[in-house]
Amino acid sequence: MQSPNKKPPTKAEADYIRLVAIQPCSVCDQPGPSEAHHIRQGDQYTAVALCIECHRGPSMGWHGGKIAWRVRKMDELQALNITIKRLMA
Repeated sequence: MQSPNKKPPTKAEADYIRLVAIQPCSVCDQPGPSEAHHIRQGDQYTAVALCIECHRGPSMGWHGGKIAWRVRKMDELQALNITIKRLMA
């Protein structure tokens, strides 16, 4: 959801986010669609493809207990790297 204080994404940024959202999860490889997790809010090109559980799951997700992330020994930059590799393939 877009914060009312942020400027809306440009067409190119919105297109990029749509491409991220069709990718598999960059943590658990669950097939898309995924959610676009922004490493830094407002920086559209730092979006990582994450399934609901790895994104905002209460125990597994980045915005929860981060168990899935710790089990795989991953951080946001490693997940971003996977997302970008998949987009470039």
